[in-house]
Amino acid sequence: MNIRKLLVLLIVIALAGCASIGPSSMRRDRFDYMGVVAESWKTQMLLNLVKIRYGDTPVFLDIGQVISGYELEGTLTASGNLADKDWRTAGGALGTFLNLGAGGRYLDRPTITYAPLAGERFARSLMMPLPVSAVLNVLQAGYPADFVFRLAVQSLNGIDNRRVQLRHVRPANPEFYTLIRDLNRIQTSGEVGLRFGTVDREEKLEMIFRPRIDAAVAEAVRDFKNILGLNPTAREFRVRYGVVPADDKEITLLTRSILEVLTDLSSRIEVPEAHVTEHRVGPTPEPDLGAEGPIQDLIRITSSADRPQKAFVATPYRDYWFSIDDQDLGSKRLFTFLMFIFTFVETPGGGAAPIVTIPATR
Repeated sequence: MNIRKLLVLLIVIALAGCASIGPSSMRRDRFDYMGVVAESWKTQMLLNLVKIRYGDTPVFLDIGQVISGYELEGTLTASGNLADKDWRTAGGALGTFLNLGAGGRYLDRPTITYAPLAGERFARSLMMPLPVSAVLNVLQAGYPADFVFRLAVQSLNGIDNRRVQLRHVRPANPEFYTLIRDLNRIQTSGEVGLRFGTVDREEKLEMIFRPRIDAAVAEAVRDFKNILGLNPTAREFRVRYGVVPADDKEITLLTRSILEVLTDLSSRIEVPEAHVTEHRVGPTPEPDLGAEGPIQDLIRITSSADRPQKAFVATPYRDYWFSIDDQDLGSKRLFTFLMFIFTFVETPGGGAAPIVTIPATR
């Protein structure tokens, strides 16, 4: 009876081992991969900013697919002999005995595919100007005007933002910072809105001011219209891509490409003085001057010989560590916004998606 009970117990254990391991692994895998992908994306973006600062080649590698394949095998063997009650009467046969054997194997084989950003896709993603509608959408969503326009817009009605060129930096027109200061104040008050639509299959974008503007914001609205040369009595203005407006009821935005955005931000990275002395990298340019003094940088990326202990994101490059401090909320928000607008120009990769075959095991 004891042997029979043991055999039944072994069969139950073997059947329990056949239960699926997929559902139990889903929660763990989903959040683990999500965290790793996010951190690797942040590190890749920071590394490319540093590379551009040093005149190096930026490389973007997308993660196309992440597939986890599991294999669980178990074996159980049993053999034995059940003798007669009195084995001596069975012609000297051996008595009762039982041989047991067990084995198992667990394999975790993740399949990850990578797609480098190159060729036509690189040109379309990094060198094409950001869509005007995308810039206005993030403005409508509540992102501060100084973030949006300083980062993504090169000029408004011909009034230029700061431009980083190969050999020098051209400061912004003084009126540019006054413009975004006024627009930031108007946006915060809620006295301006945006309208999106289509006319004859063409996108129609409009910026609309409320008919009754708060007295505290009226001066900012007047200055904004005056600097851009807009009709002082009009409330609705067309918004389109370009440099020169067609009339005094139009606002033209010359948007930047992602490459221009990255180049501008990278120019303010604080590099090691030793690298400047060795002519590995140029010195950090002076900040622009506004009506109230030097213009504060949108982001602060520092360098150190040792790995920083409290960093939002950090990456090694040429024997130094470059990082954003985890307590620098402004830089963290700007960096997150940078990664957000990067998705505006994502285009489908060329060719068919890779085909991955995963063996099914029992």
